[in-house]
Amino acid sequence: MFKQIEKWADDEFRSVNGQIEWMINKSLKEAKRLPKKRKDESDDS
Repeated sequence: MFKQIEKWADDEFRSVNGQIEWMINKSLKEAKRLPKKRKDESDDS
């Protein structure tokens, strides 16, 4: 599994850790598990 994630990260110009973080964030968004953002928060995270 690590090799597949490593290849995917390379394809997306991310580190493996960055790819895993992106994957988790995407899954949380799809499951509607992320906290609601306040108006004064930026969209950087």
